[in-house]
Amino acid sequence: MVNKRQTLSGRRILLRLGGSLEDEERTVMVELDVKIQAADLYDYMLMHTYNGTAGVMGTAFGAVLILFAVGSGRWVFAILGAVLILYLPWTLFIKSRRQVISNPSFQKPLHYLLDDDGITISQGEESVQYLWKDMYKAVSTSRSIIVYTSRINATIFPKPQMEDKKTDVIAMIATHMPPEKVKIRS
Repeated sequence: MVNKRQTLSGRRILLRLGGSLEDEERTVMVELDVKIQAADLYDYMLMHTYNGTAGVMGTAFGAVLILFAVGSGRWVFAILGAVLILYLPWTLFIKSRRQVISNPSFQKPLHYLLDDDGITISQGEESVQYLWKDMYKAVSTSRSIIVYTSRINATIFPKPQMEDKKTDVIAMIATHMPPEKVKIRS
């Protein structure tokens, strides 16, 4: 048996040659480098917050206050409603900017390796691997693909930085995670 590495559109494929087609063994890996920008982190924070109870309740309560103000003529409630609706996105915007500036892990690109075991993230000498079986869920926004490694922690794949590997990343996630945990629109 001979091992041979080939590179096909950013994929490394390990083929075991010799024997019949049934003996063929494939290991597909997708590698990419990503530098998380403030806009990427803001996109994740918005999605995470507004898909949770606090974001929905805050927006709903703000809308009710505005409707009450329109119906009653008490404009102080409209101001309070607008503050409630605008406060959360504004604070998330500021928080994402501060975090990207102050957190050293956002200063340099992250190297992502997706393989049959999971997602390995490395930067410099540090490396961490998250196994597919331990992933919480995978979702997408118009800007990113987000793979949750726990209820609140996630790996962010900004779509503009994935270039031609976006389809490969989505395929790896969809192949290795249960369908009920994957909510990705390309």
